[in-house]
Amino acid sequence: MKIKILVVDDSAFMRKVITDMIESEANMKVIGTARNGADAIEKIKALSPDVVTMDIEMPIKDGLSALREIMRDMPVPVIMLSSLTKKGAEETLKALDYGAFDFITKPSSLIKVSTPEMKMELIEKINIASRTTVKKVRVDAYVPKIDPTKSNRTFAVEGGSTRFKKIVAIGTSTGGPRALQEVIPLIPADIDASIMIVQHMPPGFTKSLADRLDSMSMIRVKEAENGDVMKSGWAYLAPGDYHIKVTKHNGQFMIELDNGERVSGHKPSVDAMMASVVKELPRQSIGVIMTGMGADGAKGMKALKEAGGFVLAQNEESCVVFGMPKSAIKLNGVDKVVDLSNLANEIIKAMEV
Repeated sequence: MKIKILVVDDSAFMRKVITDMIESEANMKVIGTARNGADAIEKIKALSPDVVTMDIEMPIKDGLSALREIMRDMPVPVIMLSSLTKKGAEETLKALDYGAFDFITKPSSLIKVSTPEMKMELIEKINIASRTTVKKVRVDAYVPKIDPTKSNRTFAVEGGSTRFKKIVAIGTSTGGPRALQEVIPLIPADIDASIMIVQHMPPGFTKSLADRLDSMSMIRVKEAENGDVMKSGWAYLAPGDYHIKVTKHNGQFMIELDNGERVSGHKPSVDAMMASVVKELPRQSIGVIMTGMGADGAKGMKALKEAGGFVLAQNEESCVVFGMPKSAIKLNGVDKVVDLSNLANEIIKAMEV
């Protein structure tokens, strides 16, 4: 049985390119195309595709407006096509809030549109999306459970301490931006820990995600920079295309960004982050592996657990894709499996161990 895909884009050229990429796969078939969001909604009703690819910027009804309606009334896995701009990054994060399965970036040049890398990423995500059950998503964008304007950020704003009890190392991929918004805003500003986050995302998107998490959280969140001195009450998000590592210098823990080879198929890589955590502070670290496809982080979480750290994994029911947590669990690299809604509480509990 072939995977049935609807391709939505206002550009006839892009519709043809994406269709050709998809139909080069024996297990996939493009059952229709649409030139705007309104057209897409009608085609979804008529054709019942397994997966939809959708451009964000379109006339009549844009991709975001269409996505909200689709996820409210007729949920289907939607992969967004996003431009590599600040506006594109912000719109992509909104799309993930509204329930999009994932996204791929459109090259800045038409010459680079049909690259092997873009095709491989698109095909992989369609395959995973077709096996995913999506739920209805409320129309309004995600609203954090805590209003940071009513909470005391003074501790973190004033800088926290460079001497802290633990490092919390979080790794996630597909479904991660929305999942992080269910965890990071619930962490108290005075947590005696510094936090490192790897979210598989291309360059340009991680800054928007860090700013968004910072705006809704009690702790401070920033896109990590090389040489950042780590502080309690602060979270450091790996920038796209750089590994994030912790290193010790003159008694202080510092962020080191590494532009080296991919690790476990990714850059940033959870495994690369975890290797540095295990090296510098294994017994005082908490690993958290969350929703995502693939196995990045499994070896790193196992190494942390074996070195005396504590590892939490998000459960299957609350993951968009259970791949990364499942891989870590299979390797016996996890101490406790918990629901997304309880992850922040479990991190706080683990601080006392």
